Amino acid sequence: MVKKINIFKIIKVVIICSAFSFFSCDRQDARIAVLWTDRPEFVFYTEQFNASQDRYKVEVYYMESPAQMLMEINSGSRADADIPDMAAASWLKSSSTRNMFRTLDNLFSKDSGTWANFYPRLLSLGQINNRQYLLPVSFNIPAMVFNSEYSDTISNAFTISMEEIKALGIAYNIQANGVYTRMGFSPAWNDKFLFVSATLFNAGFRESSPIAWDPTSLEDAILWAQNWIYEASTSLQAHDDFVFRYCYDPPAKLVSSGRILFSFMDSSELFVLAEEHRMNLDFRWISEHDSIPLDEDTVYFGIHRKAKSRNAAQAFARWFFFTDTQRLLLETSSTKRMLETSFGISGGFSAMRTVTEQIFPLYYPSLLGRMPPESFLFPHNILPYNWMAIKERVILPYLGERIRHTSADEIRPLERRISDWYRLNRN
Repeated sequence: MVKKINIFKIIKVVIICSAFSFFSCDRQDARIAVLWTDRPEFVFYTEQFNASQDRYKVEVYYMESPAQMLMEINSGSRADADIPDMAAASWLKSSSTRNMFRTLDNLFSKDSGTWANFYPRLLSLGQINNRQYLLPVSFNIPAMVFNSEYSDTISNAFTISMEEIKALGIAYNIQANGVYTRMGFSPAWNDKFLFVSATLFNAGFRESSPIAWDPTSLEDAILWAQNWIYEASTSLQAHDDFVFRYCYDPPAKLVSSGRILFSFMDSSELFVLAEEHRMNLDFRWISEHDSIPLDEDTVYFGIHRKAKSRNAAQAFARWFFFTDTQRLLLETSSTKRMLETSFGISGGFSAMRTVTEQIFPLYYPSLLGRMPPESFLFPHNILPYNWMAIKERVILPYLGERIRHTSADEIRPLERRISDWYRLNRN
């Protein structure tokens, strides 16, 4: 679904072609560039760019999946659609979409220092044959949140391992008359946590024909979660009963009240919690062997190889990927109280190290001294453009069902589920 951003609902932004449909805009003026995005924050960013100079203008359009729309245009199934000049979205790195963009090697001069500002691993995922086609914008990382009165019980100042989560979680459990009245944490509570576990066990989901992974590592992760559950309470039913009895409040409130020890959430959720909910909370990044997995929906930026307004698109990119620009965007976002509903830059940590390491702590004081070294941050493999749909509708339900069965043979295999999903959604 494609829709123009409502300028009264989010923030004032100039949409030049408001009198026409999305696909019939007059694109003759080379000073006007079109940006597609799945991140509403870019409405604000483009407004700031437009106000900062009078040579170029950027129009921004929001859609659920720019990558999918680009695929449809490329295949010829959307002949009525104009190609955008640029895109800032998740899932642009798939093999079917990343070759639609032009090289950005000459966007910044080699002595400007801009290239060195990016996290290297994120930057490398936007390359093809050592040429830069996509630039990373933002990313998020998973965390375990807990009551700050337990901070001293965590062995590391900024990370926590899966085994430590398990050990502290089990030790926290309390029973009364055979019923749990307090529980530390259960992998059965959150399928997304199960996916992070699989990632840390090196399941290695990646784009293939259509998706590949390491079945042995995935099964190891599942067995580890099952052993945790039965070691903690002898049965999965006890975990389900606890959820039914007590887990009707938001996770942050359950942690603050002491009903549970840990809650799983990523950075984009953690840092938009209301201040009254966050004031008694602490957190640690989930890590294993000095590796912190990034969320898969890292945002990337690219300029389409058929861009009609290339100069305008390049001007926007040079403006946006500049430390002082992102400093100003954070400052203005804070003044407008936008950081209360959207974390950081484009809903995550900035992919520019100078911004995340030096500027973010000014607006998120709890990050001071808490950002892990760049060597800890590991992005996911390249994934298909429709990964989130497959993950939400196939992989996460499979993991949630699989931990409830002793043998994988008792349920429909993951391979079959994925092939069935593609068959039903091939159009």
